[in-house]
Amino acid sequence: MVEKVKVFFNDVKVEAKKVNYPSKDELIGSTWVVITAVVIASAFLGIIDLSLAKIIKLLIR
Repeated sequence: MVEKVKVFFNDVKVEAKKVNYPSKDELIGSTWVVITAVVIASAFLGIIDLSLAKIIKLLIR
């Protein structure tokens, strides 16, 4: 059992060396894309939520 765990972690180490990690500039660019997408999506969903809430209030009256 212990030998299998050692082999597993050795394989993980070998595979981790094959990973192509992004540069700092690529990481910062991707982060800004994600932040922008989240802000746009949250604004859109907020507008939809407020609109539906007002429609429901009008229907309930």
